[in-house]
Amino acid sequence: MAEKIIKEGIGWRLGWDPQREGYQGLVAGEAWAIELTALELKDFCSLLQQLAGTMASMAAELMPEETITCEAETELLWMEVAGFPDSYTIRFILNTGRGFEGGWEAAIVPDILHASYSLLV
Repeated sequence: MAEKIIKEGIGWRLGWDPQREGYQGLVAGEAWAIELTALELKDFCSLLQQLAGTMASMAAELMPEETITCEAETELLWMEVAGFPDSYTIRFILNTGRGFEGGWEAAIVPDILHASYSLLV
């Protein structure tokens, strides 16, 4: 990916700028933002898509009123999704020395998931 990409909506923003040194990625919520390395952003997008797939596959296994929590982790990032298979929150913790935690409410998740496909580095 050779060009700068910024995807944003109400309460979220994801970005990629390959020209920047050190931190090429951006992940932001309503009142917070953090720059990520290319590897951290790759893990963020991959884990998000993996967990979204897990939530979708669990829909047939759960009663309509049941919620579920799933988590996945790499050396760089831990991520959790929690809620109904078609409406869930995201929470993540950066496992590197910067010690950051962020997340979004369920209404924002479909847009973030969709944007993550264009940022998978």
